Amino acid sequence: MSSVEPPRFVVRPHDPAAQRRRLLGLALAWAGCVLLAAVAGFWLGDRGPLASPEHKRERQTAAENEALKQQVAMLTRSEQVARIAAQELKRTVAEREEEIAGLRADLAFYARLTGGDAQRAGLSIQDVRLRRVGASNAYNVTVTLTQNAKRGEESRGRITLALEGVRGDRLTLIDWATLGGPTEKDGLPFAFKYFQQVNGTLIVPAGFVPNRLRVTAQPQGGDALVRDVAWNDALKEKLE
Repeated sequence: MSSVEPPRFVVRPHDPAAQRRRLLGLALAWAGCVLLAAVAGFWLGDRGPLASPEHKRERQTAAENEALKQQVAMLTRSEQVARIAAQELKRTVAEREEEIAGLRADLAFYARLTGGDAQRAGLSIQDVRLRRVGASNAYNVTVTLTQNAKRGEESRGRITLALEGVRGDRLTLIDWATLGGPTEKDGLPFAFKYFQQVNGTLIVPAGFVPNRLRVTAQPQGGDALVRDVAWNDALKEKLE
């Protein structure tokens, strides 16, 4: 009895679903391998040879440096705020000091005007102010004169100005004839009973550095009254 040989070719039906399942399985296997490799790389990078004590110290040092940088930045900002606050406080104190000085000057003026200061009765040079005219060498000057209101007598006379300063390397005194114009060569006139502000203009010669202003009030029939005022003090603006 002869044996039956198996067929050399077997025809199997085509199954698309099975093929898709095989492809999907291969894709999932490949994705799993990639994910496993990434996890292994992360684990080795954090806990492997790179995570040696030296590496840990480097990371700790870097973190400490970053923290120190943040602290320095905060301290720098705090120092800037403190500096600005100190400057503002200094400016406020200076303004208050100027205001107090102005109030004292006003108090002295009114005390003088009402006769509250018996020791200073008579003509007085109460205040001297300078204001520069643009960028020129000319200055407007205002001299405030007062006398005791109880006197009730009119004071008349003239005011002259002189400058003390440095020209070259020498101390120099410039009189009113050089400072004032030709129409005011005899001085600035005044006439009042209680107080008056006398205005004029002086011109500082080129190359002359003034340091003091000398004001002379010469009343008619009386002795001259002289007051010296520092140039920088006369230039300060009086607070209203």
